[in-house]
Amino acid sequence: MKTLKVGDKSPDFTLPSDSGKNIKLSDFEGKKVVLYFYPKDDTPGCTKQACGFRDLSADFSKKKTVVLGISRDGLESHQKFRKKYDLNFPLLSDEDKKIHVLFGAWGKKMMYGKESIGVIRTTAIIDESGILVSLKHGVKAEPNPSNTLTLVS
Repeated sequence: MKTLKVGDKSPDFTLPSDSGKNIKLSDFEGKKVVLYFYPKDDTPGCTKQACGFRDLSADFSKKKTVVLGISRDGLESHQKFRKKYDLNFPLLSDEDKKIHVLFGAWGKKMMYGKESIGVIRTTAIIDESGILVSLKHGVKAEPNPSNTLTLVS
């Protein structure tokens, strides 16, 4: 599977969500979509990032933009994380990491001076017609939501 790049049409994928329903990217046709890939539910950095997106939800809505969080965690973990922090957007489970790979959110990374293979914190913006207009790898958890908001036009 090839990794997407800016300017590519995003394929229509389906992933299970914390609501118990499957979510398809095409469900949001006509809206912008922010996909943010994060390593693990209820960890310090991922919590800051998720709460940042939560706190800016009205601003994303004004820009007709939907936020979707994606990690490899299972649905039960997502449900607990969403409830604990009152998250107001869907959390999608990509346990087999196919969508992570597609967006370049899985691979080699440096952590505490050691190279490992795992989730690369990544944010993608898809426009109303399904074109990938921004793809940022190795983003920092805390400023990511506000930085992403400035990129959504």
